[in-house]
Amino acid sequence: MGILTSIFTWWNGATIGTRFYGLRGMTRVGDDALGNVYYQGGADTAGLPRRWVIYLGANDASRVPPDWFAWLHRQVDEVPDRSLPPQRVWEKPAVANMTGTALAYRPAGAMEKGGHRAAATGDYEAWTPEG
Repeated sequence: MGILTSIFTWWNGATIGTRFYGLRGMTRVGDDALGNVYYQGGADTAGLPRRWVIYLGANDASRVPPDWFAWLHRQVDEVPDRSLPPQRVWEKPAVANMTGTALAYRPAGAMEKGGHRAAATGDYEAWTPEG
């Protein structure tokens, strides 16, 4: 990311102001598998320590894994590595929201999948007011 981009655009990641001035006095508490970094420090209006995430790449809240989401929203007090049980073998990893991308879910019959739907079976009967 170029220096001008990091100064003026907030949607491509943390701005240079956030990195150098906004995080002053904050303590780095951890990072996740996606490369997002989490900080804590200062105080919010309730007097509790403020919690932050600095995204690696685009600012997209769906890229915060569920365990770190719980920490950011004070559902757990300790960072997820210390407070939550390890991930079970049957749990799938979190994925980002793919809406608006080529990887978005498209049901059968969607125009992007050819627009052809399976033929209706004989189990449907249209409603009529007389019937």
